[in-house]
Amino acid sequence: MLKIAFHPIYKHPLPERHRFPMLKYELLPEQLRYEGTCTEAHFFEPNIPKEDHILRVHDKAYYQDLKQLTLDRRAARKIGFPLSDILVTREVIIADGTIKASEFALSNGIAMNIAGGTHHAYTNRGEAFCLLNDQAIGARYLQKQKLAEKILIVDLDVHQGNGTAEIFQNDPTVFTFSMHGKGNYPFKKEISDLDIALENNTNDETYLNLLQNALPKLIEQEQPDFIYYLCGVDVIETDKLGKLGMTLEGCKSRDKFVLDTCKSYGIPVMCSMGGGYSPDIKTIVEAHANTFRLAQEIFF
Repeated sequence: MLKIAFHPIYKHPLPERHRFPMLKYELLPEQLRYEGTCTEAHFFEPNIPKEDHILRVHDKAYYQDLKQLTLDRRAARKIGFPLSDILVTREVIIADGTIKASEFALSNGIAMNIAGGTHHAYTNRGEAFCLLNDQAIGARYLQKQKLAEKILIVDLDVHQGNGTAEIFQNDPTVFTFSMHGKGNYPFKKEISDLDIALENNTNDETYLNLLQNALPKLIEQEQPDFIYYLCGVDVIETDKLGKLGMTLEGCKSRDKFVLDTCKSYGIPVMCSMGGGYSPDIKTIVEAHANTFRLAQEIFF
């Protein structure tokens, strides 16, 4: 059965200018239930993980500053959200969702987190609405528990996974692959193990050709035993923060190719949803819902 991490805290209300993008965390589970893609049995509620899991990725001083709300103003400003107890708790619970979904993926082939994809979080700082790097925390958890040795992170959010690249720099046990907009945030990129930078207005055909050429080669080369997939839908042409030219159908084809590839190689995959900022909330929800529909169709 497809297992999906979801917690009511994912819907945590924010100041007015941040509320619209948060709506998807409320509407997406409702849509999946309404259309019958999922039932209540598919969802599980994460909680507070052991601190050790977080500290395998993030510096202790940084994490203590988050918990105690003592980040200096410049560091807090880079995060973009007003710092609060509930915001920090939300990020910690998202990380637990990814940890637990990783375990479900080992058993079921795939598992999802409605939230997550917080790839702008570095070892010692947060950026761009990301405080803790959920997939990095999941990867280190699997390795610590000896549940996986070599991990591939496939980051197809429109923004480069700069925090993930920094966390795993010079680490041969985790291969970081980021395919993102060249002219988009972050404007100073980190160096992933493989970066594919896309020009503005890149269309479906160009995008899919590049991905289809890269991913199977990476799997053959690196031989991962676990894959993290960051499936942001901000690659769509309508996205306010995107700059690419993909259609909704092209985004769906991207997800289908990634999930088909993981299934064909027999490699468990854990998906975090990442970004999506189209002006019509229906577009965001539909694009994310496609990923869950495909997971059900391909794996179950």
